[in-house]
Amino acid sequence: MLNALRLGRRLVTEVPATGPGRRAFVDIRPVTTAADADARRQGWIRSEPDRIFKLEHWDYDAEQISGFDHDIGATLVKATTVTGEAQLAAALEAWNLRPEQFLHPWQTDDPK
Repeated sequence: MLNALRLGRRLVTEVPATGPGRRAFVDIRPVTTAADADARRQGWIRSEPDRIFKLEHWDYDAEQISGFDHDIGATLVKATTVTGEAQLAAALEAWNLRPEQFLHPWQTDDPK
């Protein structure tokens, strides 16, 4: 999955929600740059080991998660931005998460 992040792919894991009737997810979103856009226009994907990553922990109303209005009742629990893989690993450890928990978004019920 590290390679997916280096290539700018978003990864997600489901985590315990804040209460009944809720579902929660943490996503890692690599920040894309102008160099990524240039590469994409040229038909390739740029690998970057020192990317900036945004981590967000969202808690959702379970009944809204499968519709277009998944953001109704959604709460941002916490967020951080880190630079590079070492800081990403430290942030995941601080949030009690392991890299192997993360999947591609289409492999989860993440509504984004």
